[in-house]
Amino acid sequence: QVQVVESGGGLVQSGGSLRLSCAASGRTYNMYAVGWFRQVPGKEREFAAAINWNGGLTSYANSVEGRFTISRVNARNTVYLQMNSLSPEDTAVYYCAAAYGALGNKRTVNDFPYWGQGTQVTVSS
Repeated sequence: QVQVVESGGGLVQSGGSLRLSCAASGRTYNMYAVGWFRQVPGKEREFAAAINWNGGLTSYANSVEGRFTISRVNARNTVYLQMNSLSPEDTAVYYCAAAYGALGNKRTVNDFPYWGQGTQVTVSS
């Protein structure tokens, strides 16, 4: 089992950048695929990006591809989400989630059993 904690959220102007971090406990974090999801009030939590255990495979939602970059440093037990060219439509609570094993086709909330508490990202116009 692994526990994850997000950090790095905040308020940024449209066009700006933020980097989110997902820090994990557990010696076998490098055996987990990790995803970032986001949620706005009244809407379902949606997939944003994911990365496999060694960083060799990544996946992005169409809405963030080309602007967001997911990466990981297993020696630090940390996964990052670099977010550039932010717009007010990116305002949401961002969640980190982990799933044991290969990334494969994991893209939904149900594919990831381990979740953090979320970090708020607000983009002002």
